[in-house]
Amino acid sequence: MQRYIYFGNSSRSEAMLEAKYSTCRLEAGCDEAGRGCLAGPVVAAAVILPEGFRNELLNDSKQLTEKQREELRPLIEREATAWAVALVDNEEIDRVNILKASILAMHRALDALEVRPEYILVDGNRFLPYGETPYACIVKGDGKYMSIAAASVLAKTHRDEYMRQLDKEYPAYHWAKNKGYPTRDHREAIAVHGISPLHRRTFQLLDRQMSLPFGD
Repeated sequence: MQRYIYFGNSSRSEAMLEAKYSTCRLEAGCDEAGRGCLAGPVVAAAVILPEGFRNELLNDSKQLTEKQREELRPLIEREATAWAVALVDNEEIDRVNILKASILAMHRALDALEVRPEYILVDGNRFLPYGETPYACIVKGDGKYMSIAAASVLAKTHRDEYMRQLDKEYPAYHWAKNKGYPTRDHREAIAVHGISPLHRRTFQLLDRQMSLPFGD
């Protein structure tokens, strides 16, 4: 049940991820990707999994290979009761700060779900109330609960796909490879080519911040 919206290596066994945190049937897991990047959006996903859903591979997306994540993405999208992906772009990140932007992206993903959740599970330790819906923040929740792990996979794979598209417009920064993260090649490209319109200007873009030319 797709609501895909853009605004402005090892596996664990299924027994190691919990199916539910609450007793609510419609429990949505939320996670984000791209919070630590120098360029591009922060992307969040919300996923409601059906009762009895199990998958031996599903885990925190950071613990999976790219191939494993790409294998899981269509399975999650097909099997989920509801799922949605949303983003907050670099300009809005600069206006509101990355923490608020990450939470805003989660709210937008929740807004886009075809099914209203009765409970929300959030990866991490910070969130803002989503209407009257009860929620819990779970530190490292993407390695503990299946719905959060599923959200982490969708957020990561959709953001990676988006950054590969952006790489075609700005190939100098190697986003198809580094996805906007602060890798050495990314920082070197910024030092040589300056800042693109998609860089987060409130972030420390170089190890030693300096005056950088801004792209058009």
